[in-house]
Amino acid sequence: MQILVVEDDESVAAGVLEGLTRAGFQARHVADGAGALAAVRSSSPDFVLLDLGLPDMDGTDVCRSIRSLTMTPIIVVSARDEEIDRVLALELGADDYLVKPFGMRELIARIRAVARRTADPQSGTAPPADGTRVIGTLSIDQRSRRVLVDGAEIHLTAKEFELLYYLAEDPGAVCQRSDILRAVWDGTWYGTTKTLDAHVAAIRKKLGDPRWIEAVRGVGFRLDVPG
Repeated sequence: MQILVVEDDESVAAGVLEGLTRAGFQARHVADGAGALAAVRSSSPDFVLLDLGLPDMDGTDVCRSIRSLTMTPIIVVSARDEEIDRVLALELGADDYLVKPFGMRELIARIRAVARRTADPQSGTAPPADGTRVIGTLSIDQRSRRVLVDGAEIHLTAKEFELLYYLAEDPGAVCQRSDILRAVWDGTWYGTTKTLDAHVAAIRKKLGDPRWIEAVRGVGFRLDVPG
């Protein structure tokens, strides 16, 4: 797997490159947004690790631009720890968000988990034979990974799709947070459940009506037709 590391701090980049190489990955480093976009266009990396604090442009703009070019998985690696930063990155197409400082074992586990989800669309769920789930005006096609709302297609990240597809397995039923994390994050999530809330917020915004996904206090989430 070829991984593009977009990081302006040379010492951080050196440590990440060394850790990735030891883990058996091929890694390349660029230090700014322009270099990242050029590398994505020219070499088509299998994975992108993206810092947000770049010298020439904001990392969120880079994330948006990369996602407009390719569905290559993106993990944002940033010192920004506010919920709004995580939600924005996920809305713009990031597949995961890791806050600095971090350990290499956690980073590699995240990379492998995202790679499994994007390589295996089922992600541990058992879809119907035709791969499509329809809830009211919401249609989720597992095979093509297309989501339509009122006939209009919306674009989700790999993890957002798996989360929505999991909730659609039993419309109207409450899915517990712990069950969602085990199914969608494949048992590799090391942090708090705030990342789940951030993904739900991103999906709600893309669906156009937050009532599609209801939060059940102290339990989890339920997907159902807005009433």
